[in-house]
Amino acid sequence: MLTIKHSYIIILLFLYIFGSCLLNAGEKIGNRITNSINIQLVFIPAGSFLMGSPYDEPGRQGDEFQHNVTISRPFYISVTEITQAQWMSIMEYNRSQFRGDNLPVEKISWKEAVLFCQKLSEKEDRLYRLPTEAEWEYACCSGGTTRFVSSEDFENIAWYANNSQKQTHPVGIKQPNVWGLYDMIGNVSEWCSDYYVPDYPEQEVSDPGGPVEGRTHVIRGGAWDSFLPGCRCTARSSAPASYQFKQTGFRIVLKPE
Repeated sequence: MLTIKHSYIIILLFLYIFGSCLLNAGEKIGNRITNSINIQLVFIPAGSFLMGSPYDEPGRQGDEFQHNVTISRPFYISVTEITQAQWMSIMEYNRSQFRGDNLPVEKISWKEAVLFCQKLSEKEDRLYRLPTEAEWEYACCSGGTTRFVSSEDFENIAWYANNSQKQTHPVGIKQPNVWGLYDMIGNVSEWCSDYYVPDYPEQEVSDPGGPVEGRTHVIRGGAWDSFLPGCRCTARSSAPASYQFKQTGFRIVLKPE
């Protein structure tokens, strides 16, 4: 038979567990978390959006067919591109062309970016990975609310060919998008997990991850040497997994607990 003392202990235990759940929920509602190597990540809710560009968008390329995409699973994505300090804390080497702890890491291949995610996952016992191309565009255009950026706005949100002085800049200086993400456009372009395919599906899709094999991987976002057409949130490029460019870095995605 439970005594009053035992009942009191059970109530306190319940309140502790319930309070912990509320705290975790609050962290998620608050949108931002920080991991063990000081990477901040923003919570991105599930949703649907129109991926690709309309035929009349200036600078549009033929591989940007508009189609409906559903992101059925929420995710966290890093607030900025991975910095050289964050990269060094896991990989212990740095071949970046432009040096500085708070500059984005570059001259790293897709394979190295994937290895960084694997090592960080092992360190924290959580699943880190590169974003899919659909997740990247969904995050960049804030779920479809900020699809198009005028030429006047580029000065405020991006380091690109007209203002970069031909180099990268510290992350997080320009204005963020609606979801609080910096440098989605410009500074360095970013590897995605997908193999590149030039033809988007014509039908509505959920959580696309690209083909199971291919020759190149998707790169998004434009870089410090890109002009306006290459910095659109729908602009696509690609390269083989082993290539290293002084224009290309990455950001990471984390599966919510």
